[in-house]
Amino acid sequence: MIRLKTLALRLATSAAGLLVLLSSATAFASEADLVTPDLSSVTFVGGLSGRALLVIGLFVCLIGLGFGVVQYLQLKNLSVHKAMREISELIYETCKTYLLTQGRFLLILEAFIGAIMVFYFGWLRHMEIPKVVLILLWSLIGIGGSFGVAWFGIRVNTFANSRAAFASLKGKPFPTYAIPLKAGMSIGMLLIATELVMMLVIL
Repeated sequence: MIRLKTLALRLATSAAGLLVLLSSATAFASEADLVTPDLSSVTFVGGLSGRALLVIGLFVCLIGLGFGVVQYLQLKNLSVHKAMREISELIYETCKTYLLTQGRFLLILEAFIGAIMVFYFGWLRHMEIPKVVLILLWSLIGIGGSFGVAWFGIRVNTFANSRAAFASLKGKPFPTYAIPLKAGMSIGMLLIATELVMMLVIL
């Protein structure tokens, strides 16, 4: 009896929720409808305008990108045994082949998603063609940024693996610890900076 009451209560709740959902007006909304404020109309501490603060943020992101590249070059120039370097290069080539295959799959998937976006924004929302093209362009740029960071991570990690293994043969613990740490900082900084640059450019 208690189970029947519980089941009836759940069915009634579900039916009420479905009724509210079906009776509501259809709403079309997305990130494309967000209205960003005029950055030049506001000031912050020190009299900085919002646009100036945005430009400063872009420069900070570019510094982060530079830091990631410098760490990458430092790892690349570390001493390594020839056999260890060959193994790391073999691993890199294997991972690169997988990444390229995944990239082709992502492009096929993007073609389907792009068709849906064109149908939604162009047909259902009657958005102007330049805006639809811009949305598709930034979709591709986002995929390209993620793909580039993934490639960079594979390259840095394969560098770090062989060089950390070679450093451990010397019996010094700090280089063995510092090399993977540098690799992580390099990948992390490049990832964050890349995503922030794209976000700030959109703003």
